[in-house]
Amino acid sequence: MPIREKRRPQHRRVEKTMRQVRKEIKRNRKPKQPRRRNWMPCDLDDLDALEDLGFPQGERIMPRGERERRRTIVAEALAALEEETGEANAPPLAEETAERQGIVVEVSSSLCRVDLDGHSRLCGLRGSLSAQDTGFTNVVAVGDRVIVSEDGGDRGVVEAVLPRQSALARPDPFYGHLQQVIVANADQLLVVASWRDPALWFELLDRYLIAAERNRLRPIVCINKIDLAGDVADCRAALRPYLGLGYRVLFTSALSGEGVDGLCAVLRGKTTVLAGMSGVGKSSLLMAVQPSLELYTKEVSDHSREGRHATAQVSMQKLADGGFVVDTPGIREFGLSGLRQGELARFYPEMAALEGRCRFGDCSHTHEPGCAVKAATHQGRVSKTRYNSYTRIRRSLLA
Repeated sequence: MPIREKRRPQHRRVEKTMRQVRKEIKRNRKPKQPRRRNWMPCDLDDLDALEDLGFPQGERIMPRGERERRRTIVAEALAALEEETGEANAPPLAEETAERQGIVVEVSSSLCRVDLDGHSRLCGLRGSLSAQDTGFTNVVAVGDRVIVSEDGGDRGVVEAVLPRQSALARPDPFYGHLQQVIVANADQLLVVASWRDPALWFELLDRYLIAAERNRLRPIVCINKIDLAGDVADCRAALRPYLGLGYRVLFTSALSGEGVDGLCAVLRGKTTVLAGMSGVGKSSLLMAVQPSLELYTKEVSDHSREGRHATAQVSMQKLADGGFVVDTPGIREFGLSGLRQGELARFYPEMAALEGRCRFGDCSHTHEPGCAVKAATHQGRVSKTRYNSYTRIRRSLLA
């Protein structure tokens, strides 16, 4: 049987032909031009030429922390130069001269007003600023110390928020697990209550005192409208438990001017937050301290004898004698977010002094037998008014 010669498959011959074609194409292809690295048609140092190009002006984008890294490098270089040459008057960078530190005096949704050495400027917020992972819902609050960059116009941009020394916060109305900062970096909390119209509410007073201690603020109690009291001695008798605990208590009347001088001395040189129900006379007291503030006031309701909101939002005012006052909207409830029932007694000094004397170590001071706090209340060593507010506040907290 004759042996037939093996033939190569047709597709191999085609494949070889295609390889040859590719080689010929590559052999005849023109060499690729190297990419130009100096693609800018002008010198980068020539800023006027850059502006003539007509590129759209937009917000500069920097990685988070890049600005601080550059500042550190510049500061180290200037320190080394000063040590080498002995000259401390090195010219600052243009970027640094455009940034200033100020205090936020008013906050809106995406804007804020910043006090820069006595001059107010409306500022936007840098997009990289975020309240994520801070436990708060707002990026900036009244009282925050911020770094502002100026563009030479009437506005600026908040580049950074400096660390807060203190913060008065309340639960956010929409996100219960987060808090909303009302005021930052305040020195003291002036709790304003009225003797009448509206009547003195001790539970709310205690809530503010607890909030002041939790937020490292010096608490001061101010009982306003004492001109409506038949006898001022009744006011002092009602506040005797607070005086006995060492709280600073002022008795004032924005109408007659009584106690206003003492209030001025307390406010001088401090950043003070005013807090209290609507209608207690917070704005009227500030007007009595400094009439040039020109704040808006309202009378109490004739029907309910309760206050009506006169202050719409938190705002900071500068005092002529030094210091700042922050007027807050009157609120009927003040939440103690994050506070547990078992922690409440430590914010009542008279109860904290009796710690360890109850029969049970986890005594709630409400119903247990052998409770030293209840015994002290019956004996008059603990105010019944304070004890009643303790039990009501405790019921509103989580276990």
